[in-house]
Amino acid sequence: MVKRALAIVAPSLATLLGLTLPAYAVTPQQKLATLSSFSQPTSASANSWRAAWQNQGAWADYGFDWSTDLCSTSPDQPLGFDFRMPCRRHDFGYRNYKAVGQFPANKSRIDDAFYYDMKQICAPYSTIPRGTCNSLAWTYYQAVKQFGALNVTETQIERIRQTSEQAAQPAES
Repeated sequence: MVKRALAIVAPSLATLLGLTLPAYAVTPQQKLATLSSFSQPTSASANSWRAAWQNQGAWADYGFDWSTDLCSTSPDQPLGFDFRMPCRRHDFGYRNYKAVGQFPANKSRIDDAFYYDMKQICAPYSTIPRGTCNSLAWTYYQAVKQFGALNVTETQIERIRQTSEQAAQPAES
């Protein structure tokens, strides 16, 4: 009776105390399913990826590559809009799908999730800055969609800002 009670209570107690139980092997199907859940263009997917990113150790059995170069050679915070987290999730998708040999079949969804994430960064801004931010997000999205790497120059960013401001001026009058 006591042994049975210990067998039931021990795993829960170990979890409460922060002890780790023996690791188990993650199957390729489990890894792909998790990658898919982390790379959808939805808030639920973005939130679950962010929680995993903040607790990477919990995902050690999956062997994920969490490395990032943020927005590659493009500014991480163009005109002050912080695209670092979208770039991290985008890098995560690219690197991990490449590692499992499933990148081409998933690239467009990873890119769509990147665009979704950037639009979420832009959403809280008022009209003119939001328009500028959304234009930058679109430019970054088009760059990864076409070339698979971000390469936006400061000149292009300034041109987008000016165009967005000019487009918004008649709406204010």
